[in-house]
Amino acid sequence: VKMRSNSSLLAISPWLISSSLAAAHFPFPSRSSHCYHSSMPRTNYFGESLVLATVQIRAGDTNNGVAAPIQQRGRTSLAPAGTHSKPLDNTVLNKLPTLSDSENGSSAEGSHVEIAKKLKNRNHTNLSRKFTHAGFGIFFACLNQFLPHHRFVPGMAVLTTSTLVMELLRYRRGFRWMNVALHYFLGGALRKHEMEGKFTGSFYYFAGVTASAYLFPKTAGTMGICQLALADPSASYFGRRTRHIYWSRIENGLGGIGRNKGILGFLGGALFCFPFNYRVFKIAKWGSVGTPGGEMAVISASLLLGLAGAFADLAVPTPALTMPKKVLGIPVPPFHVDDNFVVPIFSGWACTKIFEMVRWDDGLELAKHIIF
Repeated sequence: VKMRSNSSLLAISPWLISSSLAAAHFPFPSRSSHCYHSSMPRTNYFGESLVLATVQIRAGDTNNGVAAPIQQRGRTSLAPAGTHSKPLDNTVLNKLPTLSDSENGSSAEGSHVEIAKKLKNRNHTNLSRKFTHAGFGIFFACLNQFLPHHRFVPGMAVLTTSTLVMELLRYRRGFRWMNVALHYFLGGALRKHEMEGKFTGSFYYFAGVTASAYLFPKTAGTMGICQLALADPSASYFGRRTRHIYWSRIENGLGGIGRNKGILGFLGGALFCFPFNYRVFKIAKWGSVGTPGGEMAVISASLLLGLAGAFADLAVPTPALTMPKKVLGIPVPPFHVDDNFVVPIFSGWACTKIFEMVRWDDGLELAKHIIF
């Protein structure tokens, strides 16, 4: 019971952290550039003269000697004795870094703006993202199968919490190097909106895997994660390939379900999962009694589970439902309903119900390596 309580606490720790940060008015509003000037009355031009002298020194316009004040643009600046200072033209002035440059993305601090320009939006097929999505899903499904429950769930909870902290920090000054690191490792697998103030899908992906593994028996949790790996990207792919077939599009959704998605994408995702599910159930450890229900039960369970995974993806509208920026006047993180979180949970739950329908035991063990 104690172990179960610890796992439960770890599983909900991301939401506790995000709530605490939101209560502390996180993130803090950025200060505008005019506040840096209005708080310091300009009674003389000593500060500006010092800046001008520094620029001249770096430009090689001064010699070792005693600096003497000269008049330039009606103000006092510094120049070496016995020499004439070159006019400080607009080209030099424009090269000086300013606060607005950092905030607008022309420096390293605003790197996420520059990265976003290189990325594709959600309407692009983006095969690299789909292969990355499927690869991580199969990897986590194998880990859930190989590792003990009391090790896998806490490990995923730590990963999910760390990802949430990263998401909350990476748009703040001093932490935007995280965006550079994300782009370095994930590259084109990222989407444009994930560098424009939104969370990446990785947080919801890890949270969905964690919840599926925690809430359901090992086999149901593993199969739920597998539907996340396969149904989600395949439904998206087939939906985009058939978006020109007007009758298959849902457009505004059926009661909010499936907005801007398609029936053919849903069917394509379900059928894509079927061969994988069939193989997994066919070689599972049934023991000497064989498969309850025979071949027809395996076919039915495989198809229904694929339909469940594709339906969960279909049910999440595009664009996703997003939380308001403030709740009761308190700023909250930009959480939204994400299919990476919904698909594994719904699929894991559906797997338990399918097992009941075909009279399979929840404790059914899969093959050592799942598919062989």
